[in-house]
Amino acid sequence: GPLTIAFLRIFFGAIPVILLCYIKKIRIEAFSKDWYWFATIGVINLVIPFFLIAYGVKEVQSNLAAILMASTPLTAAGLAHFFTKNEKINLIKSIGVLIGFSGIIFLFSDNILINKNNIFSAFLILFGSCFYVIGGLLTLKISNKKNENVTASILIWGTLVLMPISLLIEQPWNLNPRLDSTLSLVYLGVFSTGVAWLLRFYILKHNGLVFQAQVAYLIPIFGVILGFLILNEAITSKVIISMIAVIIGIYIVKRGSKIKIV
Repeated sequence: GPLTIAFLRIFFGAIPVILLCYIKKIRIEAFSKDWYWFATIGVINLVIPFFLIAYGVKEVQSNLAAILMASTPLTAAGLAHFFTKNEKINLIKSIGVLIGFSGIIFLFSDNILINKNNIFSAFLILFGSCFYVIGGLLTLKISNKKNENVTASILIWGTLVLMPISLLIEQPWNLNPRLDSTLSLVYLGVFSTGVAWLLRFYILKHNGLVFQAQVAYLIPIFGVILGFLILNEAITSKVIISMIAVIIGIYIVKRGSKIKIV
């Protein structure tokens, strides 16, 4: 179930990061006086989006999910204007955001991929992606702390929050997963969560929220290609148009980020 997937993803992601902190002798402050920051970021940046996206992809194609998740830099451009001091929006960024979100809105008109049975799941993925941005904004509040410490601490709190919920609701001990599914989940946790979040927070700390969100460039491209090659998913003309619009929108936002407002 989505709760168990989210829990195990965070759990497996926490292991290598905690080991890294031990090797580098970095103190993990998950239960220090700033515990509430780590707990809040863990819930907002890990628990909520991981659950919503895992739940949503059960009903939609992976290429559709990839395009919806690529909305993060567009959302980041808007929120950064109000909640950061040095990443204000300008005309160029505004145009990029409008083009990008137009592509996402256009995608919802694809009756082949989105229908009344899965439109709610599509909105969950889109909504879940917004929490990555909100979590990024909160992480900037503790940017003075070591990256490894922050990553380990939020992964610990994410694990602690999800573990009892997963055990109570989905009872994962009754599951009998295939070996390939288990290996995929371990990979998702160790590399796509543990290692990826280390890099994510490092970039966020040194380059800012909007720049960090630019990784979404890659999500729709690889999502559409791999979905077609591995899962034999359909690629409609509206998927292509939407993907292009989102990528162009992200590119324009990125160009706009280079313009300093005096």
